[in-house]
Amino acid sequence: MNSVDRLADIRSRITAAEREAGRPAGSVKLITVSKTYVAAAIEPLLAIGERVFGENRVGEAIDKWPQLKERYSGIELHLIGPLQTNKVRDALGLFDVVHSLDRTSLAKELAKARRRNDGTGFPRLRVQVNTGDEQQKGGVAPNFVDAFVQDCRFEFGLDIEGLMCIPPVDEAPAPHFALLQKIAERNQLSQLSMGMSADFETAIAFGASEVRIGSAILGDRD
Repeated sequence: MNSVDRLADIRSRITAAEREAGRPAGSVKLITVSKTYVAAAIEPLLAIGERVFGENRVGEAIDKWPQLKERYSGIELHLIGPLQTNKVRDALGLFDVVHSLDRTSLAKELAKARRRNDGTGFPRLRVQVNTGDEQQKGGVAPNFVDAFVQDCRFEFGLDIEGLMCIPPVDEAPAPHFALLQKIAERNQLSQLSMGMSADFETAIAFGASEVRIGSAILGDRD
């Protein structure tokens, strides 16, 4: 099965999961995660009209996406990996959505960038939540998300659309998705970026608005 066929299969499963959860068809956005894949591997999907992609690293994205954006119009690019403060300027010139806002220093740098924005657009923002309190992983601890969102909104003037999480690999994802949904509801956030290749159907049952799927579409990574 090639990537185009795998994409069709994933889209069919998303539709079935939406229906099973009693949600409208098309309520979940698929982000095809293209990290580590070369441009040639992505182009078959672009050629059939796929336009929403996710990358983990700013540098890798800069190497391949400017050229692809010249060839294919309407691309929406999501940064789903960590964002270093010294990469903010580069990220703003390329990404439409940032999923990994997770600390005050980054919020401050984004606020500075927004104030000096030259009118080319500013990415939509998600706060990353470390639902498993894992030391090796980025994200705001669940108990501090409310305060962080308020600081982003009122101290730094940032518009926060939603939340993102990556559950621990050795735990059932459902409790983590339920927690993220609860935090989003009490902060009046509409976007929930959660669910990957192995658990996106569970995420949809808990209200995911965006699922991030890479290897199940593009194949095993090297």
